[in-house]
Parts: sequence; C-alpha cells; structure tokens
Amino acid sequence: MILEMKVPSPGESITEVEIAEWLVQDGDYVTKDQAIAEVDSDKATLELPAEASGTITLKAEEGDAVAVGDVVCLIDTSATAPSGDAPAAEKKADAPKAEAPKTVETPKATEPTKTYASGSASPAAKKILAEKGMDASAVTGTGKDGRVTKDDAANAQPSMGTPAGGTRGSERKKLSMLRRKVAERLVSAKNETAMLTTFNEVNMAPIFALRKEYKETFKAKHGVSLGFMSFFTLAIVRALKLYPAVNSMIDGKEMISYDFCDISIAVSGPKGLMVPVIRNAENLSFRGVESEVKRLAIRARDGKITVDEMTGGTFTISNGGVFGSMLSTPIINPPQSGILGMHNIVERPMAVNGQVVILPIMYVALSYDHRIIDGKESVGFLVAVKEALENPTELLMDNNIKRALEL
Repeated sequence: MILEMKVPSPGESITEVEIAEWLVQDGDYVTKDQAIAEVDSDKATLELPAEASGTITLKAEEGDAVAVGDVVCLIDTSATAPSGDAPAAEKKADAPKAEAPKTVETPKATEPTKTYASGSASPAAKKILAEKGMDASAVTGTGKDGRVTKDDAANAQPSMGTPAGGTRGSERKKLSMLRRKVAERLVSAKNETAMLTTFNEVNMAPIFALRKEYKETFKAKHGVSLGFMSFFTLAIVRALKLYPAVNSMIDGKEMISYDFCDISIAVSGPKGLMVPVIRNAENLSFRGVESEVKRLAIRARDGKITVDEMTGGTFTISNGGVFGSMLSTPIINPPQSGILGMHNIVERPMAVNGQVVILPIMYVALSYDHRIIDGKESVGFLVAVKEALENPTELLMDNNIKRALEL
C-alpha cells in the first residue's frame, strides 16, 4: 500500500512551509514516527514525523515551498525492513575498487640563477620606482639574473592594499523561511509604526540583595533559579495595569486593549530568534514566572517550541544584556505596541544624597508605537518599571518576601 504523506498545518494562518532539510534519503526505509524532515514555517522550524513504516519516496526538494495539504513524500508500507547492515556491507564489498592514479612525472622548470643582482634595480629603474613610492623587492625583474630593468619599473603598478595571504572565500545560502519572516517583520515594524524609544537607568542593588539572601533557598524548594526575569516580568505587569495603552495594539482604525498580560520573551534558538509567550503573567508568582521561562527556553533550545507557544503576546521583553549589550533601541514586535530592552549590569559611580556611590546599574529602553502611546504614558510606564525594580519588597512583594517567594 502506498501512503501519501501531506504537509500538516503547523498552526492558524500558516498556509505554506519550506522543506529546510530532509533527514532521510530517497529509497530509505523509515519507521513510524521517525523524523524524516525539518520544515520551516514563518514562525518556527518543526520536525515532520513519518506516518507509517516503509520505503520512502521523496516528492519535494530541500528549499521547496510546499502548501499545507500538499504531498511531500510517498511511503510504501508493504516494504519489509532491511535486516541489519548486511546489504550495505555487501554493497560496499562488491563495489569495484578504484585504480590507483598513475603518477606522471613532469619536467621541473629551471629556476633562474640567483646572484647579487637578483631583485636589485638599475639606476634608471630605481628613479622610476622612487617616484612611484615602490620598493624593488615588490617587482619581478626580467633582466639578467632577475635584475629589475627600466621597463620593469615603468610597467610596475603600485599596490592598492591587496591582502597578501589568507583565505578570501565566500558562501551563499538561502535564508530560512523563519529568518526571512523575521526580516520582513522587522522592516515592517520600522516602516509602518511611529516607533520611538525612551531610556532610563535602574539601580539593581535591591534585587541583588534579595537574590543573594534567598536564591539558594528558592532553588532548593522550587527547582528553579531566582533570576532577573521574574522581577522584570512582574514589574512590567504592574506597569501595564497602570498604563493600559501600552498593553494595546492597533487594528485598522481601532485600538484593542487587553485586560490580561501575555508577555513575549525573546530567546535565541538554534534556528534564530524565537519569541515564546508567558500566558496570563498577571496570575503568576515569582516561582511561576521562573518555571515558565525555564520551560520555554529549554523547548526553544531543543527546537521543540510550537507555533501556538509563540503566537500572540501583548508586550515583549528582550534581554540583550546576556550578550553584553550596554544600550540598544529594541524593535517593536508587531502588532504589539511596546517592547522593553534589558541590558548588562555594570558598576557605575552614582550620586546618592550628595555622595558618590558605586552601584550596579542597568540601562533599560522602552520602544513604543507613538500612534497610540503618548510620550507621557511611555515615560510614566518606564518610570513605573524602574520604581518596582528599585523597591521590589514593597511594590512587587507587598512587604512579605517569604510569602511572595513561597518559602
């Protein structure tokens, strides 16, 4: 029986995928649920499992764009599984041995005799080379015993900085559908939104102190680390409630505002940037946020993230600080209207009560769509985030640290 394998729908609104890589070859025997290909959609890279066991016949090439529902391969379910590696070994044994290539001796070119005159220039040649700013050693002499003649100097061209030695190769390969879609969305965000960025700085000392005191107990009880993402996520949830316009987006001539906070977190995966979503972050505790961040990061790293886990989101957090970024202007993730950029934490001299104090400071950046978010709201939102991060015990933990951390 011949089974036609069709492209399944990876998610809503996706009508086409691209064959990124075949993991099997035409004519191979595959087993049910074996991964036979990687397919790229405009949102994620997914594995395509075999629907049955049998011999496979490929119907699409790597790089082909295939519509959802189209046949990509055939599986002959009546074929029997090969017994071990014997056939392959027999083929290898029966393969004709390649004859050793015959060596053909080529006459060696006679090298010119080198003397004291080799590479030196005649007086006339020296004058010409001096006018060109060239050295005689950079010119191949055609005179007797390799001497640089007047004609050699006249025909010599000065170096234009051409690299000497080293490789100068290049490689051209097609961008994946995911990478192309990311590029389209970034350009679209720049061209179709009135994007502005406002900046502020955060004193991270209070969070440092909390983590130092409670991180070991927190990890021992909950199995996850007490990181910065939970503080930032909960600070953003608080700020979104104070400034609901930032938790909104434009749909044609209408503005849609949400009473829930689905926070997208930008993470680096094997196929590029991915943005999984923490659903209903307003209902999560510190433990809940850290557990969800860990779960999504592992799935993204292992390439198991689904389209549904990356769909939606009302606001995005991007943490360039893990790569050492000091400051940046993050690009909005359409159709969202705001994104917060986190950066690295550096000890800086700060003025506190008239005294210079060294504090761990992080610069934060809020990029927002000025079409629906005014400057007052954007600045107020970022200040609210700053206030919560600098006073987490009161504003994020209701003055009860152990209860907030569920210790």
